[in-house]
Amino acid sequence: MSRNSKKPADMSVLFHSSTGTLAQIAKKANSLTKLADIVRQICPDLPEQGYQLGNVKDKTLTIEVANSVWGQRLQFERNRLAQAFSQASQGLISHIDIKVMPFLAHQRRQQENITEKLAEKRQASAKKVIPAQAGEQLLQAAEHAPASLQAKIARLAALANKNNQQK
Repeated sequence: MSRNSKKPADMSVLFHSSTGTLAQIAKKANSLTKLADIVRQICPDLPEQGYQLGNVKDKTLTIEVANSVWGQRLQFERNRLAQAFSQASQGLISHIDIKVMPFLAHQRRQQENITEKLAEKRQASAKKVIPAQAGEQLLQAAEHAPASLQAKIARLAALANKNNQQK
C-alpha cells in the first residue's frame, strides 16, 4: 500500500485556472487595476484618495468620488475615459456612471488614522527598555543555565546595563 504524498499543493493554480471563484475575483481585480491606471493617465491631477472604481454592470462602470469637485472633473473627461475603457475592455465597458460618495473621504481618513496609530504603537513597543534590576536577575539566572544559553542571557543583561547607563 503506497503512502499519500505530503508535498504541499501549489495554490497559485487556483488563481491561474480559468474557472472557479478565486480565478474570477483575480481576473476582475486585475481588470479594475488596469482601468484605474487609465483614469490616472487621463486625469493625473485627480488624487488616488479622491475616487475609487466601483462595479461593472451592464456595460457601465461606476466611478465613486469623494466630493462633487472631483466628480465634475471626471465629467469633463467622461468621453475620453469611456473611449479608453472601451478600447481596454474590448467593448465590454461603454458607459460611465459617476457617483458622489461623501463617506468615501471619511472612510479613507479613518483608515489613515488607524495605520498611524498602529505605527505609533510599533514605535512605542520598540523603545521598551530593560530595567537594571531585571538585568541583575538575568545574570543570576545565567549562573545556573547551560553554557550556550548563559552567553545569550549575559548579552541581554549587558544590554540592560548599557541602556540604564545611558539615562
